Amino acid sequence: MGHGGNVIDELETDHREVEELFGKIEASPPGHKDRKLYTDQVTMELVRHSVAEEAYLYPAVREHVPDGNAIADREIQDHSTAERLMKDLEGLDADDADFDRLVGSLIAEVREHIAEEEGFLFPKLREVCSPEALDELGDKVRRAKKVAPTRPHPSAPDEPPANKLLAPGAGLVDRLRDALSGRGKAD
Repeated sequence: MGHGGNVIDELETDHREVEELFGKIEASPPGHKDRKLYTDQVTMELVRHSVAEEAYLYPAVREHVPDGNAIADREIQDHSTAERLMKDLEGLDADDADFDRLVGSLIAEVREHIAEEEGFLFPKLREVCSPEALDELGDKVRRAKKVAPTRPHPSAPDEPPANKLLAPGAGLVDRLRDALSGRGKAD
């Protein structure tokens, strides 16, 4: 979280970190407690990443990329699907009957989303935005991730200005809950 560079470099680094956690989930045996630990960690990263994209990346896509509204709407719909899966996983342990199915669905959904962003959206954004604009977006995304929620909130707004107003408060509560519960931390 918070790597530096322009918005595309920042988000692609996030993608690599998420993929690394997916690999750890897939390498852990079914029912093993580490699967829950890694799923909590990936959820924390994905929620922060998604909130930052929805606050800054997708508004820039709407403004600058041809057919940007349709592209941003599709990306936000992907986030919504992933967020519902993460919410369903939140209350499950690794040995629950639905855990592996839901984790598999989450991994497939996010991998498809990453491929779409990296293969289509990011190149389009790079074509239409100056390096300075991409750097500025990177700074905004990093700041947003620092205060973003760490738990899925499927009913929360996903577009500005409401998401920018509500995310820091939800993020504070989530980080407090995480600290008190030890969520996302190895024993």
